[in-house]
Amino acid sequence: MPENHLFISMTNDDIIRSWLMQLQPISLDEMSGVKLLNRTDTKFVTSKAELAALMEMAQGKYFAQQIDDKRIASYETTYWDTPEHRFFIDHHNCRAPRQKIRVRTYLDSDLTFLEVKTKNNHGRTKKKRITVPSQERDEVIEAGGTPFIEGLTGETFDTIIPTVQNHFQRITLVNYGKTERLTIDFNVRFDNFETGLAAGTGDLVIIELKRDGNVYSPILDILRTLRIKASGFSKYCIGSVTTNGNLKHNLFKKKLVKASRLSHHQFIIP
Repeated sequence: MPENHLFISMTNDDIIRSWLMQLQPISLDEMSGVKLLNRTDTKFVTSKAELAALMEMAQGKYFAQQIDDKRIASYETTYWDTPEHRFFIDHHNCRAPRQKIRVRTYLDSDLTFLEVKTKNNHGRTKKKRITVPSQERDEVIEAGGTPFIEGLTGETFDTIIPTVQNHFQRITLVNYGKTERLTIDFNVRFDNFETGLAAGTGDLVIIELKRDGNVYSPILDILRTLRIKASGFSKYCIGSVTTNGNLKHNLFKKKLVKASRLSHHQFIIP
């Protein structure tokens, strides 16, 4: 286990990685056995400094997902919306049910999926996806993308456009009881296809807890100790408003102020 006095000269990224490597690994095959049948999702927003503390407190309680000797995975996601930004506006206005269409690539394994996420009136989120060859529009369509999204959303690739792309890194933890999964996203950056603008997120960390009902959760105790409270955060919406000043954004202002405080990075609307 790392000696705490050695952390004095280490960055938060170094400390996070050091504690991460102390956790017992769990493979993708073993992860498939984590069945969250009565799943609830809760998001938390924090900083890399707090994540370093969280990783230390998770020792002896969590496995770290490991794929080909890697415990930090890289992702690229392209979000599609109507020219009028139907899905963005539904989220901003807290409409339910609401949906998102995205194409996500797991860069380390070179796997790409077309996904539709639906959040219902009870706050539950369901995701459906199909495998596609790449993020290229024509290849997504050839893989059956149009009937897939039309059946779920009523849209086709003639009625939607790519709006925002993000890149980020992710750590995935599973508790020893295998009743919850924790995704930890950081180093998020955005590129807007409509405006050509880009934005980063500094030291911001987005945590999502997926758990089976109301069973005991070790991470909730850790989060309470660190005073990290539940806070919704949509990478699509925040990426959109920080790269496109023409979008409605009143309801996101408080989130941007909080994100700026936590990340040591100024979240601005261009």
